[in-house]
Amino acid sequence: MPAYPDKPKPGDKVAVLSPGAALPAIFPAPYELGLTRLREDFGLVPVEYPTTRELGASPAARAADVHAAFADPSIKAVLTSIGGDDQIKVLRHLDADLLRAHPKPFFGISDNTNLCNFLWNLGIVSYYGGTIMTLFGRGGAMHTQAAEAVRAALFTHDAYDLRPAEKYTDVERDWNDPASLEGEPDLLPGEGWQWHGPRRTVTGPSWGGCLEIVDWNLRVGTHIQDVAAYDGCVLFLETTEELPDAAYVYRVLMSMGERGLLQRFGAAIMARPKAWSLDSPLAPDRKAAYVAAQREAVLRAFEEYSPDVPVVLNVDIGHTDPQLVVPYGGTVTVDAVAGRITVTY
Repeated sequence: MPAYPDKPKPGDKVAVLSPGAALPAIFPAPYELGLTRLREDFGLVPVEYPTTRELGASPAARAADVHAAFADPSIKAVLTSIGGDDQIKVLRHLDADLLRAHPKPFFGISDNTNLCNFLWNLGIVSYYGGTIMTLFGRGGAMHTQAAEAVRAALFTHDAYDLRPAEKYTDVERDWNDPASLEGEPDLLPGEGWQWHGPRRTVTGPSWGGCLEIVDWNLRVGTHIQDVAAYDGCVLFLETTEELPDAAYVYRVLMSMGERGLLQRFGAAIMARPKAWSLDSPLAPDRKAAYVAAQREAVLRAFEEYSPDVPVVLNVDIGHTDPQLVVPYGGTVTVDAVAGRITVTY
């Protein structure tokens, strides 16, 4: 089991990094709003590093900021501004011994799956969620469920029940429009979770993250362990605003099955699919078809390779709103009898 690092308390300093994309340089408004809430609502003191707003920073420079944040004893947690698309290049520059010697809570989603997985391999629990520009910098106000979850993840080691969102959205706003931050987004009915497979309870350390980034790591192979290392883990996956099609989702899971990896997990959590983006603004009927096709692809893969595990779909982790928080490597209980997911922060 990975170990939980110590948590910050109000008044502590926390690092804010961009180990993926330095989007605060392009969209300062949601970033600054997120920092303000981190200070005023959570009582933490954000500390920026040289590449946090530096577009085009080299992987080595971004890794240096990661090292500096983890090595500084005054920094009690590390949060990311947002994701990106090339963080896997940073990993070769990381000093595993330094990070192992100075474990700290690390928060991020999407491209930050790379760092979460790197820390998992070092035996350190991190946190999938909590990005500054999306969760903290949400227009109008933080989503109440997301704020509750990230507060628990930041400050406690408590057990916490994830809950289906009564209302959600996957429609992002255009940060080029200043009005995007003035009011809360319009929300849709949440639809609840969907349970499949045997009705039993599974408890284990979690592993997974963004499906596309997991795919990259599987292809590279350097940061993936022997399949036995994942025995009994709870797999969790989500997809991005790039809207990967159902065939791609199935093929990633198929490849995990052919590798003998998919069969190792004791339970699986699949996030609510993001089915709208600024680049692909799908109409409601096309959104519904996209979601249905992705869910069918997931269930097909598990039926073929691992039919004896509980699978729960439509959980609010990842790129939709609310963005709940999963401890990456922490203890997760999937109770398919009671219909509950309990995480330990």
